[in-house]
Amino acid sequence: MSFRFTTAGESHGPGLVTIVEGLPAGLELDRETLDRDMARRQLGHGRGGRMKIETDSVEIRTGVRHGRTLGSPIAALVANRDYKNWDERMNPWPIEDEIPEITLPRPGHADLTGMWKYNQTDLRNILERASARETAARVAAGAIARAFLSALGVTVRSHVTRIASVEAPERGDLSPEDFDGVDDDPVRCLDPDTSARMVEEINVLRKKNESLGGTFEVRVFGLVPGLGSHVSWEERLDGRLAQAICSIQSIKGASVGEAWDVASRPGSEAHDEIFWSEERGWYRETNHAGGLEGGMTNGQPLSVRAAIKPISTMTKPLRSVDIKTKESDKAHKERTDSTVVPAAAVVGEAMICLVLAG
Repeated sequence: MSFRFTTAGESHGPGLVTIVEGLPAGLELDRETLDRDMARRQLGHGRGGRMKIETDSVEIRTGVRHGRTLGSPIAALVANRDYKNWDERMNPWPIEDEIPEITLPRPGHADLTGMWKYNQTDLRNILERASARETAARVAAGAIARAFLSALGVTVRSHVTRIASVEAPERGDLSPEDFDGVDDDPVRCLDPDTSARMVEEINVLRKKNESLGGTFEVRVFGLVPGLGSHVSWEERLDGRLAQAICSIQSIKGASVGEAWDVASRPGSEAHDEIFWSEERGWYRETNHAGGLEGGMTNGQPLSVRAAIKPISTMTKPLRSVDIKTKESDKAHKERTDSTVVPAAAVVGEAMICLVLAG
């Protein structure tokens, strides 16, 4: 069976579930390592109050015995500890009390378009599944995929490169060791001076009731040449990676390597010249392509970059229209974060792991 995964669950429901299929039998999994990735998803200056409630952990229910995979589907549960406060509103079964419907869609969210598509009158039926809380299940699946890649000598890392107007200096020479300690930084930035300015930017805009977007990069080390293929559009690895990254909530753009930069350069400055020596074999002196050529890995570190918009739920809601009365009002307000860029980078790692494991 080929590798695949799926997730299920709602933001404030009993929990989130992921099922991972296609891993070989005998792969060793470590509970603390899986939970460490779950904790990393909750990191970052600018997160909201829910991070103080949830302490995510992965509960393996099937497919693993005594720490090793069985080759059968792996089912994992991430419990929502906040569900006890939402039992009536999110109970799977009918209740006696009448629950008020949410009728003021948020600009930029799935609320309105989801209501049209699924013919709903209560926007909670849309927003619960559309919520980025769903990424907890992706990170659980990605942690399992990461274990498989690690066994093959592949290392996946990420860092934040921009928050709002503050951008980190370009780093083209990164090694896996350069990422040591990145999770200890308040915004998961590799440059301390830039990190301090990012924190200040968050603080200033948070006081103005604004949300903030930004960019991050995922780098993968240890990939052999030839993953992916040029022979068919759906096998091109750059397309699969872009789809995976853009499927993350609030991500509006993805690129491989220096895509947006090389678009403005002449060809002589855009491509990675090829060299060969007895000592090194085939090698390049640059990596503008980000480790992919013709839809295939070329043996250099893989670089995937992503742009995430400011999240749609704001502490000072934008203008909207009630879907029942058609009257203008402020959009619905949920508990929210100021920025999720550091956490989104961890989710990006998970999605890259899931694509590469397949």
